[in-house]
Amino acid sequence: MRLFQFTLLCLALFIQYRFWFGHNGANDYNRLKTAVELHEQTNDKLIKRNKVLKADIDDLKLGQEGVEERARNELGMIKPGETFIRVLPAQTHYDN
Repeated sequence: MRLFQFTLLCLALFIQYRFWFGHNGANDYNRLKTAVELHEQTNDKLIKRNKVLKADIDDLKLGQEGVEERARNELGMIKPGETFIRVLPAQTHYDN
């Protein structure tokens, strides 16, 4: 009877060791779970970025307004007959 109990104890310890430290055990599961969460966050950011880019592409395809807006904001271009006005924030002077 003692041999049977000892064998069951050894089997239980072996199974616990494999569960916690073995291949595809709890450590591997936690590591992979963390990696998947990180990839999901990265994917969410990329999906949002892609939606913005798609909206920009649609704007550029559909009308001149998008092209004009980009030319003004990114290249500093103005149409003939337009007046360019730049408003600068007020500077504060500190006298010591």
